[in-house]
Amino acid sequence: MLIGIDGSRAFVKEKTGIEEYSYQVIKNLRGKLKKHQVIVFLRKNQSIDFSLPQNWKVKILSIPRFWTQLGLSWEVFFQKIEILFISAHTVPFFHPEKTVVVVHGLEFETFPEGYSAWEKFYMHLSVKKSCHWAEKIVAVSQNTKKDLERIYKIPPKKIRVIYEGIREEIFSFKEKLEEEKKEHFPKKEKKEKYLFFVGRLEKRKNVLGILDTFEILKEKYKIPHKLFLAGGPGFGYEEIMRKIQNSKFKKDIHILGFINNEKKWSLMANCEIFFWPSFYEGFGLPILEAQALGAPILTSNLSSLPEISGQGACFTDPNEPVAMAKIIQLILQDEEMRKDLLRKGYENIERFSWEKCSQEIAEILSGYEK
Repeated sequence: MLIGIDGSRAFVKEKTGIEEYSYQVIKNLRGKLKKHQVIVFLRKNQSIDFSLPQNWKVKILSIPRFWTQLGLSWEVFFQKIEILFISAHTVPFFHPEKTVVVVHGLEFETFPEGYSAWEKFYMHLSVKKSCHWAEKIVAVSQNTKKDLERIYKIPPKKIRVIYEGIREEIFSFKEKLEEEKKEHFPKKEKKEKYLFFVGRLEKRKNVLGILDTFEILKEKYKIPHKLFLAGGPGFGYEEIMRKIQNSKFKKDIHILGFINNEKKWSLMANCEIFFWPSFYEGFGLPILEAQALGAPILTSNLSSLPEISGQGACFTDPNEPVAMAKIIQLILQDEEMRKDLLRKGYENIERFSWEKCSQEIAEILSGYEK
C-alpha cells in the first residue's frame, strides 16, 4: 500500500517537542514498513538528513501558504495515498479513510489563557476536526487520551496511547561528560550553581511562576544560585521580560535563547535543579532528558507530568511559588533526597524509547495492509 507521511514538522532547524517527536518517529520508522511504498512530504527548503530505504521517497511541496490544507490535500488526492500518517495534530481536508493522527496535548483547551484568541480558535478548529476525520488517533500519554475523551468526546477505542522516546545520543553524551570529569579530577574547579529551565518562554510553561519562586529563594533562603532560562519567545514573552527587568535579582537571571542539544544537555547535567513547573504538558520530553542526565527535578503535579516522570521527580502545585521555593531549598540541602531522585529517574527512563514508539506506530500503519 502507498503510505504518505507529513514530514513538515520534522526537518526544521530549531526543534521543540513536537518537531523532535516527528523527526525521531520518521527516522525510526525506516525499515519497519518494508511491504509498503512510502512518500514523505516536505516543505520548500527542507531536506532529510539521514538515508532512506529504496521503498521510500521524498516529495517537496513548494506551496508557500496553507501547506497542509492546499498542498498536502492535493498531493494526497493526486498521488492516491492509501494510508496517511500525520505526526502533529492537523489532518488535511482531503485525506484517505485510513488516516492516523498524533495528538500531543490539548493545552489550548485546558489552559486557554496561554494563547492568543487566534491561536485558540485555530487550534480548537483544526485539532477537533482532525480527531474526528482520522480513523485512528495516537495520544502521547494517558492524560492526553483522557482529555480527548472528555473534551472532544472521542470514543476510547479510537485512541491508542504510545509514549514518546529518548534520544540514544544522550547516553553517550553523558558518558563523555563523566570521562571529562575524571580527567579534571582532582582539580577543584569552582562549579557555577544554577537552576535550569528549557522550553518556550511563555505563560503556559509558568515562567512567571519560576521567576516568583526564584525571588523567594534569593530573598528568604539566600541561595547563591543563578537562574538560566533557555528557549525562544512564546505567548506572554513581553510580560516575562518586564518582570525580569524589574527584578532586584536580574543580574542572576540569564536568558539564553534557543540552544542546541549539546548545550541543553550540558546545562541539564550540571544544574542543581531542573525546574519545570508547567501548567500543562501533553508529554514532557525534557523531563526524561533531565532524568537521563542525572538532574534533580521539580515539576508540576498537573496534566501528564506525574505520569511521565514516575517517581524520579518532586511534584508541586505550579500556582504556589512559596511551596515551590520550599521544595527547591529542601532538595538543595538534602543529599540523600537528591540521590534517591536520581536513582528513580534512571529507573523511570527505561520505560521509553523511540524504537518502541515507532514500532507501535508501524504496527498501526501496517495493520491496514490488504
